[in-house]
Amino acid sequence: MNGVTPDPSDPIRDGNALSRLKLAQALERATYAIAWERAWPHLARLLTVAGLFLVVSWAGLWLALPFVARAIGLVVFAGLMAAAAFPLISFRWPSREQALARLDNGSGIRHRPATTLTDTLSSQDPVAQALWQAQRERTLASLRRIRAGLPHPRLAFHDPWALRALVMVMLVATFFAAGNERAMRLGAAFDWNGVLAPANIRVDAWVTPPLYTGKPPVILSAANKEAAALPASGPLAVPAGSTLIVRSSGGSLDVAVSGGLKEVAPADAAPKGTNEKHFAITGDGTAHVRAPSGQPQWAFTATPDRAPTIALAKDPERQARGALQLSYKIEDDYGVTGAEAQMALRPADAKDGTKDADTRAASRPLFQPPQFPLVLPNARTRNGVGQTVKDLSEDPYAGADITLTLTAKDEAGNEARSEPFNMRLPERLFTNSLARALIEQRRILALDANKNSDVYAALDALMIAPELFTPDAGCYLGLRNLALQLEAARTDDALREVVGSMWAFAVTIEDDGVAGSVNAALRSAQDALKQALERGASEDEIKALTRKLREAMAGKVRDLARRAEQNPLGPRQPFPAEVQLILDKAVELRQKTQHATPDQLEELAQQQDALRQQLQAYRKSANSRAKAGGDGANQFTRDRKCGS
Repeated sequence: MNGVTPDPSDPIRDGNALSRLKLAQALERATYAIAWERAWPHLARLLTVAGLFLVVSWAGLWLALPFVARAIGLVVFAGLMAAAAFPLISFRWPSREQALARLDNGSGIRHRPATTLTDTLSSQDPVAQALWQAQRERTLASLRRIRAGLPHPRLAFHDPWALRALVMVMLVATFFAAGNERAMRLGAAFDWNGVLAPANIRVDAWVTPPLYTGKPPVILSAANKEAAALPASGPLAVPAGSTLIVRSSGGSLDVAVSGGLKEVAPADAAPKGTNEKHFAITGDGTAHVRAPSGQPQWAFTATPDRAPTIALAKDPERQARGALQLSYKIEDDYGVTGAEAQMALRPADAKDGTKDADTRAASRPLFQPPQFPLVLPNARTRNGVGQTVKDLSEDPYAGADITLTLTAKDEAGNEARSEPFNMRLPERLFTNSLARALIEQRRILALDANKNSDVYAALDALMIAPELFTPDAGCYLGLRNLALQLEAARTDDALREVVGSMWAFAVTIEDDGVAGSVNAALRSAQDALKQALERGASEDEIKALTRKLREAMAGKVRDLARRAEQNPLGPRQPFPAEVQLILDKAVELRQKTQHATPDQLEELAQQQDALRQQLQAYRKSANSRAKAGGDGANQFTRDRKCGS
């Protein structure tokens, strides 16, 4: 043997390449195992010191220490890290001979089999070469038993107290305890601004409450003795939504916040030569100016803005002309900025429990329920009683059963609702019976478009015996036009036009044309003056609107005098009771006809013939009474137009 150490994986020197490859792989594993056993104890010591630094940082120790103590603590940890890393300087990578020795020890075979394979034969004796070759083949056959083994760094020998396990447990606990402040607490250890910053830097801080609260700003500067005492006296209570402003006159500005404080972009640029940061206070939290040093830590308690309250001070009242008067009480901590009255249709209970389910289809209103703003006692009402008068007599919901709810809203967006109040919405009173019937049918159609057939039946019934009840040709033609318009309506927009036509025709009948224009002028003047007073118009505008209102009232007085001269017999009378019953019966028969069977149709036709005979008999009787009544009665009959 010449002592040369060849590569055991060289195929030229040995034909069994697979065995040599296994030996090479085992040799590599042995090298890594020895390197790990040498390096891991020192690395574990270094990682233990790093973990202890993270534990101290995430526990918040650096935030509690002054800047000088932070610098000292950081230097101490740096020294510990250097001491733990120093043994790594003497680390040497394992040699090939050391790896072979590990394989020899791990194989469990005597005579160093792994090392033997690296030896060479220098003799040329055939017998010696044959013995050498037989020995190599036997050694190669035993390679399957060669193992590098697992590394054994013996950490228990280097750390008998298991401090590494304690640091690991503390590391996990502080990781979750720090939450989102992990990076901020870790960075506090490297904040040396308090040591290096010049002493002539000025820091000003103040809290600006929202404008709607009407509260003054709170000064938090460290130069203010009262502000410096705030941390000792407890958290400072401020309205939620306030803004913390911190301004530095020079140098860098570093503010650490926690809890409900979040940095926001400033609305205006900071003065030249200063640094400024703004923080929105939405909840309880703290703020600490870490650079420049010398600033206290401020704690804040955010006082939430309470929702307003609104309730009816008394039941709604009807005014003389059918307007609705609402009186309500409003309360809020900072003031209500807006209030509104909302109405919803109150469904009526079914009177006939045996009614077919198909006929009880969901209602389809043509108009939305009325809603309107309420007048506030002041611009921002904190506690007061308000009153609003709203004329809804022309609204399609007038006279309907509704549920009234009042809402109030403050500057912060909080909204309050009153207890629902069930009532019947006031409506305009019509003395003319035909006008009253039209208004009732108008309301039925407006609140449920599915009842258009019932409304058509009612209009058809109102046109029975026109020579008796609607002797005026214009009045009869108006009813006929409404019926045709309703029959041709196929869309909701067309039905809304029918509702408008019914209102206009009912008002015309009630006011008799000239009086209608007078009443319209009077209402227009009243509404214009009311709106001007609500919006705070100028004195000249109010005087002009007052003069127009006086002129409209004078026209109303002249119209009443004219009507009194034309009708000396007194106010008009409604339909007689017996005629009203006949009309109601006719409407009922018309509705039943739509869902009647062939057998029932014949019976209903007979009942309708009987009603016509009753109307004819009443007409003859009325004519006889009119002839016997003389000229005064004839004049009264001529004035009874459109069912009045």
